[in-house]
Amino acid sequence: MKKGVLLVNLGSPESPTAKDVKPYLDEFLMDKYVIDVPFLLRALLVRGIILQTRPKKSAEAYARIWTDEGSPLIVISKKMHQKVQQLVDVPVALAMRYGTMTIQKGLQELKDQGVTEVMLLPLYPQHAMASTTTILVLAEELRQKHFPEMTFTNVPAFYNKPDFIQALANSIKKHLEGFDYDHLLFSYHGIPKRHIRKTDVTKSHCKIDGSCCNTPSPAHEFCYRHQCYETTKQVVKLLGIPEGKYSQTFQSRLAGDKWLTPYTDVEINKMPEQGIKKLAVVTPAFVADCLETLEEIAMEANEQFLHHGGEEFMAIPCLNDEDEWCGVVANWIKDFQIK
Repeated sequence: MKKGVLLVNLGSPESPTAKDVKPYLDEFLMDKYVIDVPFLLRALLVRGIILQTRPKKSAEAYARIWTDEGSPLIVISKKMHQKVQQLVDVPVALAMRYGTMTIQKGLQELKDQGVTEVMLLPLYPQHAMASTTTILVLAEELRQKHFPEMTFTNVPAFYNKPDFIQALANSIKKHLEGFDYDHLLFSYHGIPKRHIRKTDVTKSHCKIDGSCCNTPSPAHEFCYRHQCYETTKQVVKLLGIPEGKYSQTFQSRLAGDKWLTPYTDVEINKMPEQGIKKLAVVTPAFVADCLETLEEIAMEANEQFLHHGGEEFMAIPCLNDEDEWCGVVANWIKDFQIK
């Protein structure tokens, strides 16, 4: 048995043009774990409505963050991957759930190096249907069809792992140096409330009522909402941030569904009139900066905050390819090696 690792992130269009954004969005939004309605309804919604207008608007957003090297998410993920590979002596491959850097290509790369036992690491701190589950399900389908000789060890959500929390807290502290902020906002990617209930293994615990996330339950192993609040709680404790100087919200919702609240944009726009003039925002649902952090927060939220009377705004970068974070992932891989 030869061991190897597959790191998996979300993905990106090939270019910030409507022509390339459209097939990317089609693959993403037609995923039954992202828009979890029957196929015909999903096709009508995505291909009949969303893809008629969304690609142009999304392409414009991507164009705002695109670099000479390409998509920030891809560029950053590759840098992180290279650093991790240098720290371990087993093959490490990088793949994306959507786009051309497919999971199948990543597994093939490992197979070509003789790997038969794969540590599968979705690069999402908190577990969600639309991120973690879809990666694990597709990877298993590909394994059965193309790589039957392989076995997988799936890395669970690492939202509360002490070394991850420490790296995140250290990164936040470093970026806040010299910035006398009034408030620190933890903004997580939003998901529909029904996703929370669907992933509830007890089928009864998740009420999304403010108390269930604080009541111990087996449901927490897969509860995105609980895991987000737990990440915030542990980071805040480590940094010694007092009650009232931080809060948590959810961003990136789609119209038509009941999504997790409070909403990031709504709360940020209210903050200046509440006396919050210097705002720092961190996005701990992502380990690499991407459209949601660079365009939605660092640009859009920044502009809105200043427009509503704010004075200073800081978007704290994700962990990206920071040495401490890469070292944390490398240590997880080394633990996998000796098992």
